[in-house]
Amino acid sequence: MTTTQRISFTKLTQKQAAAAAARHEMLYAGRMGGARAVFAFCDLSGLDLSGRNLADADFTGAILEETNLAGARLETTSFFGADLRRANLAGASLRRADMRGASLRGANLIGADLYEADLREGTIAEKDRFGDLRVLQHDVGPSELPSALLNSANLERAKMTGAMAVQADFTDAILKNCRLARANLRQAKLNGANLENADLSGCNMTGAELNGAILIGARMTRAILDGADLTNALTDAPLGRDMNAMATPIADQLESHSRWVDTDGREGRPVDLTGMDLRGLKSLAHRALTAIIAPGATFYGLDMQGTLLQGSNLQGADLRSARLSGADLRGANLSGAKLNNADLRDAKLGPLLISDSRLLPARLDGAQARYADFRGADLRRAKLSEADLAYANLIDADVRDTDLGSAVLSGARLPAILTESLGALPLAGAG
Repeated sequence: MTTTQRISFTKLTQKQAAAAAARHEMLYAGRMGGARAVFAFCDLSGLDLSGRNLADADFTGAILEETNLAGARLETTSFFGADLRRANLAGASLRRADMRGASLRGANLIGADLYEADLREGTIAEKDRFGDLRVLQHDVGPSELPSALLNSANLERAKMTGAMAVQADFTDAILKNCRLARANLRQAKLNGANLENADLSGCNMTGAELNGAILIGARMTRAILDGADLTNALTDAPLGRDMNAMATPIADQLESHSRWVDTDGREGRPVDLTGMDLRGLKSLAHRALTAIIAPGATFYGLDMQGTLLQGSNLQGADLRSARLSGADLRGANLSGAKLNNADLRDAKLGPLLISDSRLLPARLDGAQARYADFRGADLRRAKLSEADLAYANLIDADVRDTDLGSAVLSGARLPAILTESLGALPLAGAG
């Protein structure tokens, strides 16, 4: 037999919570006097624990309504059955956290890392002296994410089977290999979200916004998509021109282009890949594709490490999650290109010398490069005006004379020279 019982909570003050967090951090650092933070069935509503290291702490059944946990380390922490309504978890690390049955209604999880977090339904119960189960309840039902803000959050491999996320905002979130079977995503915002290989079987996405979402390999058996917006969604179906439908095999055309580059135009001929879906190539690594014409082409997820692309026209191309580390993109036109989550470490995006007196700068104006990795990249004189670089990593990038007018840099990791001059730049959304 199962009965229901209300829980009595221990109300903690800011001083008590901070002291427990400090002892937990001492334990984590291996210092004397440390002790694990156990906040099970405590009321911490409205308190500030932002930036604290509370990895592996216990918040089972706790009330954390409007609690500030922004930027906190919460890896493998237990939030089983916790009340996190309107809590601030922006930028927090919740990798492998146990959030079964937690209420996240209206919570702020923008930019949070929820890799392999468990967000399935759960109920807190205990046995009484007669062996019967007693269900312990909060005032609201468990496993709720309605109206939660999960913009740009990392939910790769997260367990969200049966989750209730009506009107939740997953814009640009990473949901690769996420288990969302039977989840309620009615009117949820999933614009630009990466749902590659996600399990969406039986999922209710009535009225959901999936504009520009990545649905490659997603399982959608019995999914309800009534009124859903799938404009520009990237699926397994070819997008734009199908390279397999060309009279001359694409491999031969690329080889001819490489000969054209290597012989300064004496042999071979340039290839035109305008609007072509090139995902089937898997790899273009270290190929000589200088001055390639490929506006609007789809390169999603391709291996393009060390590829020579100087002076190429890649305007509006889809290079999301592409591996471009060490690629030569000097003078390339990437205006309006999609570079979200692309690997551009040590890429050459500086100016291309056209003649003794003319330099052609790389263009990334209006590009979408959220979460792109530019570490060590050469961005000298690059045009990045109005580019979206939210959460991008530009540590050690060379940004001398780079045009960042009205660029979005919220959450971005910036080189010291840019951080020092940030106040003098006309940036949008800088943070």
